[in-house]
Amino acid sequence: MPVRIKKLVGTVVLVLIVVIYAVLATAIATTYLADAGGLVHLLYFALSGLLWVLPAMMLIRWMEREPKR
Repeated sequence: MPVRIKKLVGTVVLVLIVVIYAVLATAIATTYLADAGGLVHLLYFALSGLLWVLPAMMLIRWMEREPKR
């Protein structure tokens, strides 16, 4: 796959991952953490705010990999 197309596909997928992940993380927080304390909210949003980086890192690594010849 050419580099330009690979980066375009990766960018679109990355935006979709971030949007879907944000909606899911917020839905989980409002469903299960509605009555939880402030510390629980802080820990949840800190963890969920960093967790999306793992799939994004793998996707960016794929985007930057040299194409096979």
